[in-house]
Amino acid sequence: MERELALEFVRVTEAAALATGRFMGRGDKIAADKAAVEAMRMAFDTVYVDGVVVIGEGEMDEAPMLYIGEKVGAGTPPQVDVAVDPLEGTNLVAKGLPNALAVLAVAPRGGLLHAPDLYMDKIAVGPRAKGCINLDASVEENVKQVAKALNKRVEDIVAIILDRPRHESVISELRRLGARVKLISDGDVSAAIATAFERTGVDILFGIGGAPEGVLAAAALKCLGGEIQGRLIPEDDEDRDRIISMGLKEPEQLLLMDDLVKEDDVIFAASGITDGDFLQGVRYSGNTATTHSIVMRSITGTVRFIKAAHRLDLKPHYIARGFSANQEGR
Repeated sequence: MERELALEFVRVTEAAALATGRFMGRGDKIAADKAAVEAMRMAFDTVYVDGVVVIGEGEMDEAPMLYIGEKVGAGTPPQVDVAVDPLEGTNLVAKGLPNALAVLAVAPRGGLLHAPDLYMDKIAVGPRAKGCINLDASVEENVKQVAKALNKRVEDIVAIILDRPRHESVISELRRLGARVKLISDGDVSAAIATAFERTGVDILFGIGGAPEGVLAAAALKCLGGEIQGRLIPEDDEDRDRIISMGLKEPEQLLLMDDLVKEDDVIFAASGITDGDFLQGVRYSGNTATTHSIVMRSITGTVRFIKAAHRLDLKPHYIARGFSANQEGR
């Protein structure tokens, strides 16, 4: 993939963030998600790639756009797989909580695991603890190995995990060990990425979340030099058959980085919607808005933070539906 595509993909996540940011705290996650999907889909039409959505808003009969199998981009080479989450953290936006993102990952065709919309058990760390985790090991063993790699005491380790009843045993074990625990309500893509930035204070991610989010997190951590492991959790034989049909021989096999992201060349981009651990949310002032984004490429290891100012009167398609001109300050 040409390196110039990195900026084009940032424009796509910026569009979704700008269209969604107005919904912060308004309690309508459905409208917020719809705005993000529509803006991201429209922005993709301007990007010179021949893309196929492999992780998106669901199957064709479940989603009107950005559905799995949909073609995106201008239809010109290179041929790429596209994984998107136009609004990672719908509840976060609806409630005005931190770490809502517009996210995408792109790799050469066949480069991303076609993860079904199932649960995935995950563990993730940043680059300094890469090679020190094992999803099949105990919580205690993983925490002690990460503490050793980071030259920290176990009591200084911060583990991040979704606040769900299914994680009660993991949370109890972390507390028994004396590790510090950061519970989050939603958004485990952002949580996984946070392990790779020391300023976030997060050292390791545990827990069960969405499989599509696991692939997006893997794309980001591949660019950042971190590591994630996962295992799909099928609920019945239908789920197992679906997993096999998507290319995995063993439905419940341990998935390593190279299983989740198969190509060395992957681009990951995200724009903040609400303020978070490593990105600011959208700021509005009359006819202008500012966005804060990250874009990175695994083949070069380059990580760029981009702050952009937008003239909304010149980008009407970025303005969420349902807001009048007066509300937009025009």
